Amino acid sequence: MTSTQRSSDPEPRARSVAGNVIRGSLGNLIEWYDWYAYAAFSIYFASVFFPSGNPTAQLLNTAGIFAVGFLVRPLGGWMFGRYADRFGRRAALTLSVTLMGAGSLGIAFLPGYAQIGALAPVLLVIARLLQGLSLGGEYGTSATYLSEVATPHRRGFYSSFQYVTLTSGQLLALGVQIILQQMLTPEQLHSWGWRIAFVIGAAAAVTVMWLRRTMDESPNYELAVRENAAGGERGSLRVLLQYPRECLTVVGLTLGGTIAFYTFTTYMQKFMINTAGLPKEEVTWINFVALLIFVALQPLVGALSDRIGRRPLLIAFGVGATLCTVPLLTAVAHVESALAAFGLMMIGLVIVSGYTSINAVVKAELFPARIRALGVGLPYALTVAIFGGTTEYVALGLKNIGHENWFFGYVAAAALVSLLVYVFMGESSRRSQLERETRELNAGIGESVTVSPTAS
Repeated sequence: MTSTQRSSDPEPRARSVAGNVIRGSLGNLIEWYDWYAYAAFSIYFASVFFPSGNPTAQLLNTAGIFAVGFLVRPLGGWMFGRYADRFGRRAALTLSVTLMGAGSLGIAFLPGYAQIGALAPVLLVIARLLQGLSLGGEYGTSATYLSEVATPHRRGFYSSFQYVTLTSGQLLALGVQIILQQMLTPEQLHSWGWRIAFVIGAAAAVTVMWLRRTMDESPNYELAVRENAAGGERGSLRVLLQYPRECLTVVGLTLGGTIAFYTFTTYMQKFMINTAGLPKEEVTWINFVALLIFVALQPLVGALSDRIGRRPLLIAFGVGATLCTVPLLTAVAHVESALAAFGLMMIGLVIVSGYTSINAVVKAELFPARIRALGVGLPYALTVAIFGGTTEYVALGLKNIGHENWFFGYVAAAALVSLLVYVFMGESSRRSQLERETRELNAGIGESVTVSPTAS
């Protein structure tokens, strides 16, 4: 460990914050690109890993494996959250992107059902399990890191970059899809072209692994190290269970938001193709442009939360998603033009922004530094595994039995549950654990404690 003095000059501090946010966010972007490449290209490789037949059944199988990846995310949330609280945010983030790259490389070179039969989907499941572990740890640690390194009173703005990069990862996957659609024939894409997307993800993960090793460690983590130097415990389930109300709040915060998010982003592409009957290439462009605007909205809404608080925006999302989901999805199902489909999707994404832009900082504000990564990551991962990861599977399953409209009500009902949580919870920014720690740091506590890049 080395000793450093904090500069009183705000400009170097601002540059340091921006640099750490950029490096952390780039890693987040690549992780989510690798994750979303599966969803974006499943319309092409579903027939490679499963026997030919009903296209909806093939998509249902790939959606099932997508859900399996989510099921191990709680394990990843526990493993990486524990690791981040004990050994640092930077070390955990570097490890998570390495694991994600390994999963992508595996998918890129997997033989198909025609070559190895039923072993093909089994190996696909294993690769997704690796990615699920990685992503399970990525969210909690990334949300913690971005919230902790952010400038006080601008935490909503800086932490919003988690969903900027999360959605940018999906955009990048769609962008690669658009380029490949222009360069290759549909037959080539279905045969081998989809593999290129996973090779790109694996290569990018290597670069990001190096970038994350150069990030500064979070000062809040350093403070936790100092405060617990006398034998205090960090990053354990025993400590986490001392915060039952906060854990349940994370679950309630996440429930409606994660289902709505995956409905209006990853599932919307399949919904427009499989239900509305729009051409694949047209739908790809609709999703790309809509998500590009969605990305630009995140820091704007995040900055707004720094002015008016987090709770009003969460309530706005809850009300909007509860009342508007059924009519929006019903309209998309019967849409006849690409422009109308784009407009409807955009309305849904504007509503969802009330949750996505600030959910990371709200959760981070609930826990102290010694348990923050695990406290944010594990309850979130459990909720996403049960509800977010099964969104597509529920939607396609209900469509398969002829009751697709039931799914619309399911999304609205989940939003209503979260709305009740938003109404009764307090304003997290007013009693933020992050701000308490910042005051301690500004008072000189932990001033000489800085974890070097090689320390763990």
